[in-house]
Amino acid sequence: MGIISSLYSGISGLSINGSAMSVIGNNIANNNTVGYKTGRTLFSDLLSSTVSGSGGASQVGRGVGLSTIDNLFNQGTFENTEINTDMAIEGDGFFIVKEPTTGGDLYTRAGAFRFNADGYLVNPEGQRVQGYALNAAGNTSGDLADIKVDTTTLSAPKATVNVQLATNLDASAPYVGPFDITNPDNTSNYANSINVYDSLGNPHLMTMYFSKRDPVANPLEWEWNATVDGSETGGVAGPTVIGSGSLFFDINGEMTAVNPATQPTNAGVLTWNNNSDQTQLLNLAFDTTQYSNASVVISQSQDGYATGTVAKLSVDNQGKVLGNYSNGQPRALYQIAMAKFSNPSGLQKQGNNTFESSNQSGSAIVGTVGSGIGKIFTNSLEQSNVDLAQEFVNMITSQRGFQASSKIITTTDEMLNDLINLKR
Repeated sequence: MGIISSLYSGISGLSINGSAMSVIGNNIANNNTVGYKTGRTLFSDLLSSTVSGSGGASQVGRGVGLSTIDNLFNQGTFENTEINTDMAIEGDGFFIVKEPTTGGDLYTRAGAFRFNADGYLVNPEGQRVQGYALNAAGNTSGDLADIKVDTTTLSAPKATVNVQLATNLDASAPYVGPFDITNPDNTSNYANSINVYDSLGNPHLMTMYFSKRDPVANPLEWEWNATVDGSETGGVAGPTVIGSGSLFFDINGEMTAVNPATQPTNAGVLTWNNNSDQTQLLNLAFDTTQYSNASVVISQSQDGYATGTVAKLSVDNQGKVLGNYSNGQPRALYQIAMAKFSNPSGLQKQGNNTFESSNQSGSAIVGTVGSGIGKIFTNSLEQSNVDLAQEFVNMITSQRGFQASSKIITTTDEMLNDLINLKR
């Protein structure tokens, strides 16, 4: 009876070491799989039988069994890529993807995502990445949802409110006399232009004229006049003054004062000949010097913009999906969600680098970057955490275990043969 049972112990050793070799082979095969987590086989002894001896009851083992196959979720190394929608997680988190046919949530560490033709952010299997929509203030709103960007939508325009001008006005420029709107080029020393926008996003060219005052009476004063084309404000074609004032300098060429102290354009002048805001005002800010160099614009800016369409989509390290619009205005549209589990080893593999939650893993804890779940790195992919050297060592030990178990069977067979031959 005892000899026969040793056969089954040998068979269990063959079976379990064979299973261990399958796990090792799977690990090695997935050495280059993005986001793959290595498996580990744990053995356990089987229930022993009790035998009686002169020293009392003893136990004899009945072989080996498979306890569990663990997934080891230690961090894999990162590979840099050229694609901004490639993402890697540092920490315990998982990306959440939804199977479009079943609607079930799956979890993955493989962040090779792309925007498909319908505007969904998906993995190579077409499973949709989950996240939170962001409102105009950049705050999350609503529940977890597919990340979908409509590239045909327009971003809202913004009317210009503030205009900033940094210029140098030539201190050696000649006096040209009072500014004459009917002859602006000959009654000014220098002019520069900038587009400003109305509330509908239409651009309008605003020209700033700078005229040097009487060098005897006002040697350190310049006059400024802001103009637009009168035909755009319901008047006649040609320059129309929408604001004016003076700039004052000291003997070192530094600006000391501006008149008026705040430089808004004249109220009620910007009555654009469209359905935009008819009460628009522009606040002009001057950063001007009067050095003995050619008059030149150093920089100029304004805070308005036209409507725009999505020109490019990208993701930042906060997991925010950014729509970069053709008007130069980026906007955060979504924030990618992440999940973590109290027992990630309890997750069930579902193929295609995805996992499903189970009773052993517990429910998903969902959050975003900054909530303690992990960090996201763009232009990166997490590589497999398989250690080839360790796998080859495991392969050797499994092979030897298999060989030893086979020896149990052959040796037991020889013992049974001797037992049968006793009758002869």
